[in-house]
Amino acid sequence: MLKVGAGVGGAEENKRGLRMIVWSSIAAAGYAALAQTKLLAADAAKAFKFGSGATAVSTSLSMALIGVGHLVGLAVGIAMFVGLLISWVYLVPHYTAISAAAPGVEIGDFVNDVFRNKVRFIGAGTIGVAAIWTLLRIIGPIVSGIRAALVANSARKAGRGDELPLTERDLPIGIVGGTILLSMIPIAFLLYAFANTPPISSEPALTLSISIVYILVIGVIIAAVTGYMAGLIGASNSPVSGVGILAVLGISVILALLFPGVTGDLTKSLVAFALFVTALIFGIATIANNNLQDLKTGQLVDATPWRQQVALVLGVIFGALVIPPILDLLNSAFGFQGAPGAKDTSLAAPQAALISAIAQGVLGGDLDWGLIGWGAVIGAICVAVDEILRATKKGSLPPLAVGMGIYLPMALTLLIPIGALLGHLYEKWAARSQNPSSRSGLVY
Repeated sequence: MLKVGAGVGGAEENKRGLRMIVWSSIAAAGYAALAQTKLLAADAAKAFKFGSGATAVSTSLSMALIGVGHLVGLAVGIAMFVGLLISWVYLVPHYTAISAAAPGVEIGDFVNDVFRNKVRFIGAGTIGVAAIWTLLRIIGPIVSGIRAALVANSARKAGRGDELPLTERDLPIGIVGGTILLSMIPIAFLLYAFANTPPISSEPALTLSISIVYILVIGVIIAAVTGYMAGLIGASNSPVSGVGILAVLGISVILALLFPGVTGDLTKSLVAFALFVTALIFGIATIANNNLQDLKTGQLVDATPWRQQVALVLGVIFGALVIPPILDLLNSAFGFQGAPGAKDTSLAAPQAALISAIAQGVLGGDLDWGLIGWGAVIGAICVAVDEILRATKKGSLPPLAVGMGIYLPMALTLLIPIGALLGHLYEKWAARSQNPSSRSGLVY
């Protein structure tokens, strides 16, 4: 898109690219508008008996999901489809077969309840193992990147900054590190709002100190993981949900150790604190995601990193001013599923519900660690299969994508593998055309 807008590649090729972008956008927006007016279906779902249990098939009829499928590629699409099969062909039928539906409960509600309370926790375990493995795999490149930043900083101090290539002129790593440490001060004030709330009020200094250190350490690690993955293969393929699950598990276990035996409303207070800490870490993860996506794009067109980084800092500041009122408007207009007073028209928030359920399970002492464990076993198997496929050069099976296929509702994921397949077929057709470079990737 940047090259089309800048006139790179010739007038005819740019016109063709711009035409494809415009018409694709109009088609997607037009379908979305017609779906909102109920002239076209926005989604479809059907629950039915399956063996001795039950399962369901559902999808959101969103062209955006097809586009996401093309962006993430065939390997990720296949992995998500594998996760869907594990979830809806085996796990959901299995747990519906060994559970009993309450009298008067419809089959669709029963299936969804089993999925929310059983299967999604298995998916969480799979994503957790996959996220840890991803971190272990990218430690080397992360260390190399930090070393390169230190070398560039030394060159600037020695007066040789002008000798660095444009694409290596980042903000000095000392400024970056100092800013990270200074950002812990406003975070501390935000956490201090919980200091007078029992049971945290009994140990406020210890709780806040441990939490700040936890945010700093885990935040840096998670920013490295999500940022690296976004820069390597795109923000759509970055394990934000996976690292979020690990983050909420970590802070929940810490709080459970600090305040053992807490029950009732005191547990709710700890859950709120754990979710707030996790929200801060999610902010770190998503900002790293977006920043590295932008910096990668800049590198492709030989941009100067420090100029981009200054703009990204401004983007975070203005985003912090704009996003809260928009979220408040959405909450006032629609509400979110799982929140008090939620309606059928409330916005779906499956990841938020899962994160909340994990925190409540750990701190309430009723988390079924067996489900998490089975998910971890599935994750370990996926990691092994992925490594074998990569070693034999027969493809890959990204474990994170398998985990996402298990724990996300089918309505949000079914079209992604379809989009990946359509994108793969399109690219093969484009490669056989008379002018492959002018057609490849235009579906984006």
